[in-house]
Amino acid sequence: MNDLSLLAARLRTLAPSCGPVRLIAVDGHAGSGKSTLASRLAALLDDAPVLHLDDLATHESFFTWVDRLSEQVIEPLSRGECARYAPYDWTARTFAAQRSLEPAPVVLIEGVGAGRRALRPHLARLLWMDLAAAESWERGRRRDGPALSAFWDRWTAAEAEHFSADPSRSHADALVRQLPMGYEWLEGPDAAAGVNHSVTESDRIAPPY
Repeated sequence: MNDLSLLAARLRTLAPSCGPVRLIAVDGHAGSGKSTLASRLAALLDDAPVLHLDDLATHESFFTWVDRLSEQVIEPLSRGECARYAPYDWTARTFAAQRSLEPAPVVLIEGVGAGRRALRPHLARLLWMDLAAAESWERGRRRDGPALSAFWDRWTAAEAEHFSADPSRSHADALVRQLPMGYEWLEGPDAAAGVNHSVTESDRIAPPY
């Protein structure tokens, strides 16, 4: 049995937080492994929908997507309706055709800022990928290559400014830390302080890369 299924089972039991939906945020620094975690959780949650915040950000505005997210996604889901949003095409630098996001029992939102102040009232759970900014950004730069170096310079400055004004880690319900042989989950009210309440062998899963 995939150990991550234990976390997925816990998420299923949470009270709905956005209409009929249990909205789960996966936040952390760029390059920390958020997309991989969200994808694996989604697969264990009957292919739960995943909203990638990269689809809402743009070259001109990395973090001012709250109004669009609220109007196009949060409000429809809160009414039990299908949400529709236009994802941003980072190559064409324009918005693409609309996508649908069904009000499934669990919906995942992953990306930098998923646990920001404006979204937390709508969340059933906030998971933070606990990898330091410098290490996360270095992983991201290696992944994207030197051609995107200038973009990363802009991004890291904007991300640092965002988290300085609107931190997520201190509000996380659980920290997720990558180990040489998997992940470690730190949960409970002292998670952000690094106090381990619930780590067992069954809480360790395969690494994302």
